[in-house]
Amino acid sequence: MATYDDVARLALALPDTAEAVSRGSRTWKVAGRQFVWERPFRKADLRRFADAPVPEGPILAAAVEDLGEKEAVLAAHPGSHFTIEHFDGYAAVLVRLEAVEDGVLAETVEDAWAARASRSLVARHRQSR
Repeated sequence: MATYDDVARLALALPDTAEAVSRGSRTWKVAGRQFVWERPFRKADLRRFADAPVPEGPILAAAVEDLGEKEAVLAAHPGSHFTIEHFDGYAAVLVRLEAVEDGVLAETVEDAWAARASRSLVARHRQSR
């Protein structure tokens, strides 16, 4: 099972990233732009689930490039990635850390970073590997 500490390790290994706290939750930013963050469910979120099961365990929000990418990520990882009504029309997905595989989490964090980093920073990072 992945943890927020695993997310921190992955995020902070990427160029120009920093960890901060917002609304009492950890968030990771690239050049000041949030790309992954802890996303506990709020009361309004829980009400929207109604009778549907609420995903348990720690939840991570991760930026994606656009809504098309969001749909592709959700289709590719139905066991670990999902969305809620609050995220409708927003380019981000939610990730159940208890269900995500290590490699998929690493890919999700790096893709989120790339969605928020400058194109030149992403290109330099990819060239350096």
